[in-house]
Amino acid sequence: MVVMAGASIYAGMDEHERKVVIEFMHLLEKSKQLFNGLRDLPQHGHKQWQSYFGRTFDIYTKLWKFQQQHRQVLDAKYGLKRWQIGEIASKIGQLYYHYYLRTSETNYLNEAYSFYAAIRGRQYYSRAAKENRPDLMVKKLRYYARFIVVCLLLKRMKLVRELVLELDKQIVDYTSTYEPDDQLEWSLVLEEIKSFIKADGIVNVIHADSNTVVLSHRLGPLTTPPCEKTTMMNLVLQEIIIIGNCNDQVKFSELTMDMFRMLQTLEREPQDEFNHIYDSSPAPGRSSFDKYSMPGKMPHENGDGSTMTGRPLRRENPHKYLLYKPTFSQVIMFLSSGFKELPLNGAMLLYLSADGCFPTTKHPQDYGYDLGGVQTSCKKEDIIHSKKTLQLKEMHCMYPGDLYPFTRKPFFVIVDSDNSFAFQHIPQYFNQPLVILMSPQELPMKFQDHHHNGSLFTLFLHSPLTAFCYICSVPTIPIHQWERCQSFIDRFVTEASRLFSHSRIDPAYLQFFGDDFLRLLLLRYVFCDVVLHLHRSFKASSLRPRCQPPLPEGDLLDHPSLTHLVYDLAAHLDVRNHFMDTSQGTD
Repeated sequence: MVVMAGASIYAGMDEHERKVVIEFMHLLEKSKQLFNGLRDLPQHGHKQWQSYFGRTFDIYTKLWKFQQQHRQVLDAKYGLKRWQIGEIASKIGQLYYHYYLRTSETNYLNEAYSFYAAIRGRQYYSRAAKENRPDLMVKKLRYYARFIVVCLLLKRMKLVRELVLELDKQIVDYTSTYEPDDQLEWSLVLEEIKSFIKADGIVNVIHADSNTVVLSHRLGPLTTPPCEKTTMMNLVLQEIIIIGNCNDQVKFSELTMDMFRMLQTLEREPQDEFNHIYDSSPAPGRSSFDKYSMPGKMPHENGDGSTMTGRPLRRENPHKYLLYKPTFSQVIMFLSSGFKELPLNGAMLLYLSADGCFPTTKHPQDYGYDLGGVQTSCKKEDIIHSKKTLQLKEMHCMYPGDLYPFTRKPFFVIVDSDNSFAFQHIPQYFNQPLVILMSPQELPMKFQDHHHNGSLFTLFLHSPLTAFCYICSVPTIPIHQWERCQSFIDRFVTEASRLFSHSRIDPAYLQFFGDDFLRLLLLRYVFCDVVLHLHRSFKASSLRPRCQPPLPEGDLLDHPSLTHLVYDLAAHLDVRNHFMDTSQGTD
């Protein structure tokens, strides 16, 4: 049945049936209006958008429950089709995904997964091709792309590969049937996904049967580094800005590989029935889709940090913004918003993964602006142009001086760029804790061809053992050996944490050290520095990371106990020949 405007659509209905159809149409129209209004909400801040999201969830809850309760009438009298039910479920999945993006709470990712998986499992879009509507096929393709993003973030790689094959087939059907104008765009989307998956598997961990093991690298009870807490360790990471603009790096859905890895590093493993270390499929009948049959209610937050029910609102993860190729004004706006939202004893982290913007003068006088910075929103040809012309400063370059105002509060900065060292001179004008971790500015020649797979420095911060295997040319490792090697990493982290607490170290480090995420990043930085210092391929100073304030060498970075643990790990992997023998001096 085709629904037409006017009173004729109610012909042949009794009073009850007419009320059901009218109420359904009202809820459907209202849900569309609210959903479309989401794009107009401010992307920054915490409270401006929450009430609108709450209203949107409420209407979709009513709509979903209503169509379930009155399915027989809607099928017979309204002509409700399965793809229309799928579209409602897809919108609910999108709501949960965007709520995850705004709150950084990974449990909402699982909710999005439940609805997307149910659409596939119940084949709501299976007859879309028979409708002879190209717009409906596009909705189906977009659903696949969104589902793949959610599965990538949840590390459900087996399902990702299945979805990619299905998407490939759907794109072929769509383009061969309709010969659309966006044929090339969908082909590029598919290639982006395939390249992204390939780059993410830079080191393969395998079972005894040679099947790949997919590991989660979010923070969990077993990966939280130990710490001897002191009263000085009083800061908590609250706000995160992640910026990505590496033109040669693989990306998918406005997530570069570096952004993808860092956002997982700064999240806790979901502590619910979906919690998993290895890739797995959900048990039948246990999804939120089946359990609740409608989207879960979102917590409405009061100004005092409690929910409307009076319970405290507990945040598992720091709040973060993901910015892909942002303009300068956008960067400043989000930094200002994060700065404004910081509570007492809160710290802000800025992660910059971007191509370098190089000096415009041969004799720098102002370390804030004369050493260049990183490009946040610029095409590669513009970067090449800026290298050749020593006249104008680039408008969309993030200079060290641009960050000075934000050092009024505790600030933790990570710069992964070929011009990262430009940020080592940021002064502490306001005597607030300030730490800057900077990537190596160059890579040895044999690793440069793989830079599009993601930065080595970020890989060390995300998965130290993966990075170690990569620079030692270990592309495949059995799971039992991986777990044994991971025990060496754990011992290194435990020892480095002990040395951190007992070294003569800048107080800023100790103030950040009490936070689980920042402690993890600092200790993985130490591992990166020690490993690269000992590796034969990373002798030049530009091939090693830097930090500001400098960490002590004798008490920490060159400490024999850490050196020996790196050598033990190398020996276990049978890659000791990649490392110098410090007992005989450098070679």
